[in-house]
Amino acid sequence: MSEQIWLVDDEEDIREAVGFLLGTAGYSVRTFAGPSELLAEVTPAHRGCLLLDVRLPEMDGLELQTRLREAGVNMPILFISGHGDIPMAVRAVNAGALDFLEKPFDDETLLERVARALELDREQAEHVAAIGDIERRLGNLTPREREVMEHMLEGKLNKIIAADLGMSVRTVEVHRARVLEKLGVRNSSEMVRKVLSTETYRDWLV
Repeated sequence: MSEQIWLVDDEEDIREAVGFLLGTAGYSVRTFAGPSELLAEVTPAHRGCLLLDVRLPEMDGLELQTRLREAGVNMPILFISGHGDIPMAVRAVNAGALDFLEKPFDDETLLERVARALELDREQAEHVAAIGDIERRLGNLTPREREVMEHMLEGKLNKIIAADLGMSVRTVEVHRARVLEKLGVRNSSEMVRKVLSTETYRDWLV
């Protein structure tokens, strides 16, 4: 999906002013008066960033942040806070929000923070896609190739792997080459780094 800015603020004048500014800067913007409207629309598949007022009807920004994460929505979050809401905004940042903007904020600051949030979202999306690619490639390994790969993850030499699995060193070398080829990596170091980034093998060496 194309990236979008999701703005939630119960003040109509804020929604209109911020929506207009972001729209004139070339961004696609969706505006909502309250959390329930946003939660009914946004999904984990959406890309972009969330611009949320800390003080909202139904629930505060911290609770909305929690609900979004529980729903699998991991876009970067920027909070809008009034002077009295700064402690809450700081807690939101400590809980994983990217940043907060104190009202009244100037246009350039808003645009700079939004651009940074969108860049972070793109990086996150690329990372998730890369992990998904490795997970798919792992599924193409034969059981024996996976065994060899798992010994490689532990840093074992070919002769040790051969002894452990009851095969010749030459056979291990063939399997190693196939593992690297199927995973689309250039060497064992790159293989270890990418494989250990997946959900399947994240805790392999712990």
